[in-house]
Amino acid sequence: MENSEQLTGPFGEALARGELIVQKCNSCSELIMYPKYRCPSCFGNDLDWHAVSGRGQLLTYTVLRFGAPSSFDVEPPYAIGIVRLEEGPQLTGRLHPGPDGTWDHYRCDEPVAFEPAEAAEVAQRPAAWFAAPQES
Repeated sequence: MENSEQLTGPFGEALARGELIVQKCNSCSELIMYPKYRCPSCFGNDLDWHAVSGRGQLLTYTVLRFGAPSSFDVEPPYAIGIVRLEEGPQLTGRLHPGPDGTWDHYRCDEPVAFEPAEAAEVAQRPAAWFAAPQES
């Protein structure tokens, strides 16, 4: 069986290039997130990677203002949310703060879009980052 780096490596590599990808089952065309060894719909193992738009809907989010009790190695505050992509899959991602340094402009059930993090951040913690449209 493959190790976890072989399973998740392409996702992190795409994030480092500024792209968002999900798995796609070549047997039934199901889009899958998070990476798996087999398709949860048809149990096929002919899986590939597929670029997605990065646009989606913020289902829920939280702002963490205090550090974890163990060494999570992220300085608070930071925000994480669950995003349902236009293509169907949903995933947990980090949320970019607004120009004022807060996340007050985010609203559940509102649109967000993938906005890549810096390569150094992705190398340390490979997570998709999203931003809400800024009001003018």
